[in-house]
Amino acid sequence: MITAELSGITLEDLIPHRGRMVLIDDILEVDSSHALTASVMSASYPLADANGVHPLIMVELAAQTAGVCNGLDRIKTKGIDSLKMGWLVGVKRAQFYIEYIPLGSTVFTRSENSHNYENLREVSCVVHLDKRLIGEVTLQLFQA
Repeated sequence: MITAELSGITLEDLIPHRGRMVLIDDILEVDSSHALTASVMSASYPLADANGVHPLIMVELAAQTAGVCNGLDRIKTKGIDSLKMGWLVGVKRAQFYIEYIPLGSTVFTRSENSHNYENLREVSCVVHLDKRLIGEVTLQLFQA
């Protein structure tokens, strides 16, 4: 799925984040309605300390993963050189099932557009560490 959809497209083409604020290490699956990403928990992450990474980071992982599929949709409809505007993001719901995410561990974030109307999206996200569900996040996105 990823190779056909992302031929010649980079992560920087899909999301506006740069430098240390890019939390995605790999895009595993993507189409215009969902994405699956992998992220290795790093001490350089916001919210990281000696205990690991605070679970609130899952909100940003969910938002960036949602940005991957919605960025692909933008490129498909408006072209690769279209304006990479960010989205205003509201957290409708977030549940975390872990106190800290261990440094060096890989988490997998899956986002799916559950509702899509013009510039509005509701995105349902799940985050796994190994096969364990560690978080669920529902986001509401708006792009002006």
